[in-house]
Amino acid sequence: MVQQVREIMTPAPVAVQSLTPLSEVAHRMRDEDLGAVLVIEDDELCGLVTDRDIVVRVLAEDKNPADTTAQSACSPDLVTVTPDEDVRRAVQLMREHALRRLPVVEGKTAVGVVSLGDLAIERDPESALGDISAAPPNK
Repeated sequence: MVQQVREIMTPAPVAVQSLTPLSEVAHRMRDEDLGAVLVIEDDELCGLVTDRDIVVRVLAEDKNPADTTAQSACSPDLVTVTPDEDVRRAVQLMREHALRRLPVVEGKTAVGVVSLGDLAIERDPESALGDISAAPPNK
């Protein structure tokens, strides 16, 4: 049976406005135990910012996170899937583009995110990644 992306995606992704200061984005990531946040402008997906983006594009460049926007640190050229696409397509795109997270969109609106962890839990829950991904967050 073909499995659709909607069956394994994390719905209702956390998103911030494009002009949100990165210090606020970092607080949100900490508070919600996330490694990535979607960036939206005028209710349309325009990027994805990860904890690594903050470190590499902001802190390592000696920029002030309070004065740097989510839009200026995010990855703007996104690869996306729709909720109705086959999970195999999501896996193919993640491999092809070396992605850990794939935004799920309907039109230009983000409706979810598929992560490597989501795939591991669904496809191979006994694997190390599946086991780690299913574990409760460290506090």
